[in-house]
Amino acid sequence: MSKPHKIGLAIFGLGRAGMIHIQNAVRNPRVCLKWIVEEDLEKAIKIRNDCFLTDSVQILKADDSKKAFQDKSVEVVIVCTPTAYHSDIILAALKEGKAVFCEKPIAIEEEVVRTCYAAARECGKLLYCALNRRYDPSMREIYTRVKSGEIGQVRSIKTTSRDHPQPSTAFLKISGGIFHDCATHDMDMICWIMGEAPSTIVCQAHSFIPEISALNDVDQVGIMMKFPSGAIAQIDLNRNAYYGYDQRLEVFGSKGMLQTVNQYPTSVSINNERGLCNGAIQRSFPTRYKDSYILEFEHFLNVLQGFEASLDVTEEQCLLVTRLAEACEESLKSGKLINFKMD
Repeated sequence: MSKPHKIGLAIFGLGRAGMIHIQNAVRNPRVCLKWIVEEDLEKAIKIRNDCFLTDSVQILKADDSKKAFQDKSVEVVIVCTPTAYHSDIILAALKEGKAVFCEKPIAIEEEVVRTCYAAARECGKLLYCALNRRYDPSMREIYTRVKSGEIGQVRSIKTTSRDHPQPSTAFLKISGGIFHDCATHDMDMICWIMGEAPSTIVCQAHSFIPEISALNDVDQVGIMMKFPSGAIAQIDLNRNAYYGYDQRLEVFGSKGMLQTVNQYPTSVSINNERGLCNGAIQRSFPTRYKDSYILEFEHFLNVLQGFEASLDVTEEQCLLVTRLAEACEESLKSGKLINFKMD
């Protein structure tokens, strides 16, 4: 029996998502981090030290990234840069025979998404779009139980996704806007559970926060989608919930309802003269979705090493959420309901 080897890895970008993925990679016994590609060298050095990594993990700026791509010991490239740089890194990595784990979205432009997946097929390497919420244990259980028929015919789905804390202006400038950055998670979750694309979509939104308005973006969004089966989905998005990171999902069917509620850092509660108090909910996405980030990376590695047959997120599903984000933008701009159909 051959001795298992560690998978060589390079990570591009140490922003919000990059910080999560580098920590998960360092803790994972199946991989060996070889390269960090980050423009802020001081930040990269600090993170390397904080993770107790040696100088054998080399740090580069993007202009020198060719060294990482050409390293034969690197089998996987993790892409966590701003979205505008995703496709160039993906295509360069695939050209050198690397599998790619990319934070969503692959790209905002549909044609670019298709180009990246075509390149992956041509070289026979994995390209994974990291829609992590599918791997949240609570949400995956809802998916499994809906598919088992436990609540009968699905008639409505509601999601609430309210950010906390408000993302920095620097991040918002490169985020691609609330529909591509936030709504894609909810729309993917809903379509994944439904097993179909919607037939119509309508969106209304407003900007209450001056800094976000100045970026020509919005911070409060309502989206409604109707599916060919008749089910109706509602999405409530907000960029800053004062009380914490508010994440809820409800699926109502002909035989019952399934729902997830907000999570707390601990299970400690107090009963006193004011009644029962559970404390504050989780404060941000890295803590609320900690397990999902770990589990999606394990899934990717399992497919890479042949322990699972195929990636859960397909090209068609990736294109679907890109198209839906575009439809939201169109509906908001026109004030009209959009008839939706995938080619």
